Parts: sequence; structure tokens; C-alpha cells
Amino acid sequence: MSEERLPPVTELGVASMALIVAGGISIAARLPGDVPLGLPVALLAASALVMAVNLVWLSRTPGFNWAAFFGVARWALVAYVVIAGMLEFIFVKDGTRGGVLVVLTLSLVVYAVHVPLLIGFTVARYQPRGEPSG
Repeated sequence: MSEERLPPVTELGVASMALIVAGGISIAARLPGDVPLGLPVALLAASALVMAVNLVWLSRTPGFNWAAFFGVARWALVAYVVIAGMLEFIFVKDGTRGGVLVVLTLSLVVYAVHVPLLIGFTVARYQPRGEPSG
């Protein structure tokens, strides 16, 4: 049985998430004082670029089981948007303001998109075509 060649979605997703976590750690290490945003912004930009490449590469995969992917990813997206919203509330309630809040918010957006992408991809790659999941 030969397996189709799929793009390295999981590997790129892990790399993107590692960049986001590194940016968050660099911010958290400086709070509550002044936070230099050069490194966190660079890590966020790199993570967003990796996510965009991942989305484009996956969208160009011929014969991918999109029904299974969207059946799972849409509900995972709902869950992760709620989680990201709660984290955003915590940041605002804790007094995070300005550029730090913007970087953290955009990091949450990448997080809330990429994790459901990974969950949906993992299910769809092993789900036989024609059998939607979710």
C-alpha cells in the first residue's frame, strides 16, 4: 500500500507554534516592566509566514479529504477561538496595553488558526475519502 505524498503540515505547524511560544516567553520574561518588542515581533512574523506557507501548501494538495478536514477543523476552530478569547480577556484584565497587547493578540490569532489546522489535517490524512468526520 503506497501512501500519498502530503506536505509537511505537522512539521511546519510545530515550527510555527514553537516560534509563537518563544515570542510569548520573551514577553513574559520582561513583564511587568518595559518589553522590547523587536524579538517578539520578528518571531510572530516568522510564525505567521510559516502558517501562511502551510495553508497555501495544504490548499494545493490534490485529492486531500477536505470533507473530513473541515468536519473536524471547524469545531476545533470554534473551541480555540473561545480559548483565545479567554486568554485575551486575561491579558486585558491584567492590564496589558499597547504594543505588547497587539503582539500577544496576533500571537493568539496564529495559535487559534494553526492548532485547528493541525487537528483537522491529522484526522483527514487518515480518514478514507468520502467518509466525512465530525
